[in-house]
Amino acid sequence: MNEILDRSEGYSKEITREFFRNVYGYMFAALGISGIIAYYAGTPEFFQQYFITPQGAISPLFYVVAFAPVGLGLLIQMAYRSLSYGILMILFLAYSALMGLSLGSIFLVYSGAAIASTFLVSAGAFAGMAILGYTTKTDLTKFGSLLYMVFIGLFIAGIVNIFMKSDTMGFVIAAVGVFVFTGLTAYYMQQLKHVSQDESLSGLDRNKLALIGGLQLYILFVNLFLSLLRLLGSRE
Repeated sequence: MNEILDRSEGYSKEITREFFRNVYGYMFAALGISGIIAYYAGTPEFFQQYFITPQGAISPLFYVVAFAPVGLGLLIQMAYRSLSYGILMILFLAYSALMGLSLGSIFLVYSGAAIASTFLVSAGAFAGMAILGYTTKTDLTKFGSLLYMVFIGLFIAGIVNIFMKSDTMGFVIAAVGVFVFTGLTAYYMQQLKHVSQDESLSGLDRNKLALIGGLQLYILFVNLFLSLLRLLGSRE
């Protein structure tokens, strides 16, 4: 009996490890795609050619690139059950590419050293909270729900501040964002742990949920990085 239990436990741990390998594989793939595109798009020439009108104003294409990932992200997370894995992958890659185009603007504002150092700080904070979320025995459901509501408020405030252009409001949004995105990292890691241990899931559903998990962690990491960059980054 003990041997059977040991085999079952070992099988469950292997399923969990494979699930998280896929989750982080998707996350790092998205970061790689976005980073490469952002680097090549983050030049004055590129921005002038595609995102500035002949009259010197911001072009509609810039706003499409900036806000299209929001719609794509919602579509992927809300409709993944009805979409095929292939379609989900295409949408996921499109999301990563659009985010790269959107993130290219940070190279016009912040120094390369500031971006690199903030990325490392973000990676450390993200890893710490991910480990905490995976290992903690405390139920983070209520905590996560509260943070998610705050996140929605931050998103709305961020849109408003695009037009207000208030440095003070931007600082407050960034400061609160650091707390929100680190907290949500722990919450989502705990949720993903529960998903990874659900043996009733089919192989296809497990693959889809791993992609969704990678997308969620990618979104959290990017938002944490941007929040810290606004607080710590030195502008050129």
